[in-house]
Amino acid sequence: MIKEFNANKARQRRHLRVRKKVSGTTNRPRLSVYRSGRHIYAQIIDDTLGSTLVAASSVESELRNVLATAPAASEGETPKGLAGLETNHKVAQARAIGRVIAERALAHGIKQVVFDRSGYLYHGRIAALATGAREGGLDF
Repeated sequence: MIKEFNANKARQRRHLRVRKKVSGTTNRPRLSVYRSGRHIYAQIIDDTLGSTLVAASSVESELRNVLATAPAASEGETPKGLAGLETNHKVAQARAIGRVIAERALAHGIKQVVFDRSGYLYHGRIAALATGAREGGLDF
């Protein structure tokens, strides 16, 4: 019997495996990332309270101007997970969302987070969001 490979089920299995070990606390909440085909979403979650503290996504209407003016390639050294992807508009969008979530987190007094990549490979948009969050001032 030939089994079909389902990429989303494989990602969900990886996500569950990682979530056994990664948990957000009040001192160090979890930065969770979800990406769809068109948009990217990020949340900072306190798992002890079971609540979302800060959220940002490319769907938000007030972020449309920020995302439209997001630079395709930033100055400085290119992170390892973004090599060759600097000109991709979705990668630039993810990096801008990372900066926005970092600003919102710092406004709430959150400086350290645990990064939850939700089973996605640390490459492309996920790496760009993490880089943007680090550039914005988050420590993880």
